Amino acid sequence: MILPFLSRLSALLLIATPLICVRAADPRPDILFIAVDDLNDWIGCLGGHPQTKTPNIDRLAGRGILFTNAHCAAPVCLASRTAVLCGRYPDQTGVYSNWGATKGKPPAKDLQLPVYLSAHGYETLGTGKIYHGPMPALFDDYFDTEQRWSPFTQAQARYTAGELPSKGTEAPRHVVHAGPGGRDWILPLNRIPSERNADGVEGESFDWGPVQVADGEMGETRITDWAAQKLGQPHAKPLFLGVGYYRPHIPLFAPQRDFDALPPVADIQLPATLANDLDDIGPEGHRFAHDPITAGTHESVVKHRQWQEAVRAYLACVTFVDRQIGRLLDSLDASPAADNTWIILWSDHGWALGEKEHWGKWTAWRQVTRMPLIIVPPRQERDVARGRKCADPVSLVDLYPTILELCHLPPKEGLSGISLAPLLKNPDLKTERAVVTTIDPGNYAVSSRDWRFIHYQTGEEELYDIPHDPNEWRNLITEPSQSAKVTAMRQELDKFLGVFGPSEKQAAMNAAAPKGAPKAGD
Repeated sequence: MILPFLSRLSALLLIATPLICVRAADPRPDILFIAVDDLNDWIGCLGGHPQTKTPNIDRLAGRGILFTNAHCAAPVCLASRTAVLCGRYPDQTGVYSNWGATKGKPPAKDLQLPVYLSAHGYETLGTGKIYHGPMPALFDDYFDTEQRWSPFTQAQARYTAGELPSKGTEAPRHVVHAGPGGRDWILPLNRIPSERNADGVEGESFDWGPVQVADGEMGETRITDWAAQKLGQPHAKPLFLGVGYYRPHIPLFAPQRDFDALPPVADIQLPATLANDLDDIGPEGHRFAHDPITAGTHESVVKHRQWQEAVRAYLACVTFVDRQIGRLLDSLDASPAADNTWIILWSDHGWALGEKEHWGKWTAWRQVTRMPLIIVPPRQERDVARGRKCADPVSLVDLYPTILELCHLPPKEGLSGISLAPLLKNPDLKTERAVVTTIDPGNYAVSSRDWRFIHYQTGEEELYDIPHDPNEWRNLITEPSQSAKVTAMRQELDKFLGVFGPSEKQAAMNAAAPKGAPKAGD
């Protein structure tokens, strides 16, 4: 009886051994790819707001390189994430926005980063908001859960026919019966009338406030639980794990404890603003500033005395997500993969909270195009700087080629970005590069190490000297002393468009696209 048992055992070992050997013999690193939606520079290591609390993101920056001059390819979720995960600019993919004709079509499957990694021997796992929406078909395994409205569900946030007439009034009222925690809730929490979609039954996301629920009722907690579980499991292949946090995207709901960690509302500091800030820009700049398409209007926030409340809620959401990132990092550090994992933390773009009278994304200004980017090497990596900052301009389209180089994979043809590996070794390197952000067809922001240049499709332009004017309060475009700089920045844009501008077909599609946009597109 012993011999048959040993034979079966030997067979099992023969089956299992190749899996063990494949991973043991494959030195390629794992990748932990952390996306945080709508996160601006309000984190401790970037110093964007003095009252923010982000100890876990800050300790991550202390372990790697913090890119202080990183910019998105497009300042809206779908277009930015498409650029990141396809490695191509909006003029190349045709994906410019979240809405209408400029929403474009999803690029081919074989262009997608997870698919390329899978084809080259990686196990690809994803959860949360990596793409603009759930994309389980692009990963080997994927976990989806409600994040946008959590702790509510999308259905719970919808108005009834009887409630809908109130949505755009000064007394909006939608009752969620037996909602989170088993209690009734009244939305919106901030009691501000809907400006963007007063006639639609969908919930109004330009809302904020604390929710008295346990962490487990929030989607960010659930995706962290799932990702932590995956990190603790053995894997036969090198691993790519994408974890996408929805907050601090609106609605700005976070557990009460994260609000309690902040000063009271009366002591919350507002972002730096300048009276008459928009006086030196043209009509197109005014239109972008006051368009509530991705949030609401500054006028409404001020009218309803909600500015400090909104700032506090944004900070609370950042604190909440930072706690979840801390849990995720602790899980990684306790796992066998800790010594051989690159960590990349990024946001799809920034977010404005009243700067230049704007709320949300979808402008060409720095508060919106710039966002955190942190790259942390594995513990065993010796050829990368740690705890350093890099001020050279970089683009989110650089992440695709960077990951391929870090994973020792062959380059993929047609990528628009460049690998950031040289900057990881030498963060002080000055490349004299400028990076470009596209805001719908024909509108561009050019960011160099010290300057920013904006060109609108109307011909209007703006120029800012960032070391002396980080808030972009003084438009120097008409200053005679800056004519040479204006020419140089125009040449940078022309050079970019000569390589990455729209094809004739795409340009014709852009010209034929209906002008204007829907009321809401966050």
